[in-house]
Amino acid sequence: MAKYIFVTGGVTSSLGKGIIAASLAKLLQARGFRVTIQKFDPYINVDPGTLNPYEHGECFVTEDGAETDLDLGHYERFLNTPTSQANNVTTGRIYQTVINKEREGAYLGKTVQVIPHITDEIKRRILLLGKDGKYDIVITELGGTVGDIESLPYIEAVRQLQWELGEEDCLVVHLTLIPYLRAAKELKTKPTQHSVRLLSEYGVHPDIIVCRTEEPMYRDLKKKIALFCNVQVDAVIEANDVPTIYEVPLEMMREKLDVSVLKRLNLPVEKEPELSKWREFLDKLKYPKTKVTIGLIGKYVELQDAYKSILESFVHAGSQNECKVVVQNIHSEHITPENVCEKLKNLDGLLVAPGFGHRGIEGKITAIQYARENSLPFFGICLGMQMSVVEYARNVLGWKDAHSVEMNPDTAHPVINLMEEQKKITAKGGTMRLGAYACDLLPGSKAAEIYGATSISERHRHRYEFNNDYLQQFEEAGMVLSGRNPESGLVEMVELPAHPFFVGSQFHPELKSTVERPAPIFVSFIKAAKQYAESKNGKTKVSEEKLAQ
Repeated sequence: MAKYIFVTGGVTSSLGKGIIAASLAKLLQARGFRVTIQKFDPYINVDPGTLNPYEHGECFVTEDGAETDLDLGHYERFLNTPTSQANNVTTGRIYQTVINKEREGAYLGKTVQVIPHITDEIKRRILLLGKDGKYDIVITELGGTVGDIESLPYIEAVRQLQWELGEEDCLVVHLTLIPYLRAAKELKTKPTQHSVRLLSEYGVHPDIIVCRTEEPMYRDLKKKIALFCNVQVDAVIEANDVPTIYEVPLEMMREKLDVSVLKRLNLPVEKEPELSKWREFLDKLKYPKTKVTIGLIGKYVELQDAYKSILESFVHAGSQNECKVVVQNIHSEHITPENVCEKLKNLDGLLVAPGFGHRGIEGKITAIQYARENSLPFFGICLGMQMSVVEYARNVLGWKDAHSVEMNPDTAHPVINLMEEQKKITAKGGTMRLGAYACDLLPGSKAAEIYGATSISERHRHRYEFNNDYLQQFEEAGMVLSGRNPESGLVEMVELPAHPFFVGSQFHPELKSTVERPAPIFVSFIKAAKQYAESKNGKTKVSEEKLAQ
């Protein structure tokens, strides 16, 4: 039977429960245990697919097509193993399931209540991944903060599971904040004490307390927390701020978080974590030999979490190329034909991000034209690829009114059209082309060179596609449609052979990029940006002072 670890949070949101959960999982995996992580979100949306990125950051898509919380991206990037729909559950999905059962008469006329019906459904989903024998340990991250009204059913479910599973099969890790008051030059434990007391009032007592802090904690402070929160001193773990999230596993290993967990679960601790690949990745990341500046053109650039997987893919690809990737966020609404040269002239590469809706579209098209005409390495993802097709249609094929029907349903040249199976769909949630699909790459193309293969699988999230009615015209004009779905004929990749690097993908390669397996297309893009920088500036070796800027 699998062991269960619950990660809860207190005091404030955004402390990094997902990173702590992923780091602990990485350490346990590195010791040879089979581990998975799941996220339970307290909001009433059935999934984050209909949420604006400003509300909840990016929507991460799994192999099986589930639209999930962005923390699942962290889980995959750290563990190098895919997640699924079962790894992310929301209050909306829980209530939807219970209400459907009630309508079917499954409760035999009983009054349906939060306890036991909602909590039973939560417990069923918590235990689901541990029942098939695939995993030794299942880590469950509970979204929100202790004390939130919407989190109460989840805390109650954990309380019941602590009682039902027993001490050696169930463990609670509570992440909390130790604020540093600069005026007093002192770390304060009171918020942590209050958070643990509140959790205990709900019947859940944490076994391990992870303390997020900006300043190092001294031994007496740990003793104080242990005393007032009723845990052992070795169960008080310091989680200090670090330059990159990928250092957190090593920090947690230094604090012996994995050892504390294994001892309390009565699991063997003799084997040391095997993290040689992880350390090699970090070494290249911390000591790059070159630097490139990449322009990220999007319309949600004010919130970094909106493009989380893209930014992390740059980290992975940068390390692979021993190159520091400096991302310059550029709002597409602010780009015009008059200022595009000024805004993009210092870049070594341009990525046009995915998105929905007409806002900022003309700015994206203008930026793509600049990249194409000035041999600036370009990479477009989903909407970015679609706009590269629109730009080419307008400025090379001469169809000035060419557009996507998403933005202009009445265009005379709908080079991007709504997918046939999407035309009768009115519901928004979970109805796009989602998840992994096969893609055949044209032999000898840039795409085939990038992947080192002619058949790949990548993840999708879109409603619109390249209009195959225009295939011949684009090919005759010099654009190579280098990736196609073998079943539907859907165009998956476009490229310009005469350009140093001009590639667009309908799929989202950032969703599969991990520390141990960086997305090939990002690696190639950064490599092209390095070559562009070298040709522009000469050799790009930089001093430590410049890299630190």
